[in-house]
Amino acid sequence: MSNQDRFEGKAKETAGKATGDEELEDEGKTQHAKGKVEEKVEETKDTAKGAFEAAKDAVSSDDDDQS
Repeated sequence: MSNQDRFEGKAKETAGKATGDEELEDEGKTQHAKGKVEEKVEETKDTAKGAFEAAKDAVSSDDDDQS
């Protein structure tokens, strides 16, 4: 949903600027920012998951080497 929020937010922001509707512009900015934050959260989760898997694999290979 983060991409959708980003794009819809940018569209609202642009429409608000074009029509002088500050409320719509602000709503768009907020929605766009929310989408960017959600995207960063997902990236962070993916990075953490990858690091966890790498650490788990390293521990498993160390255990195999000690047997």
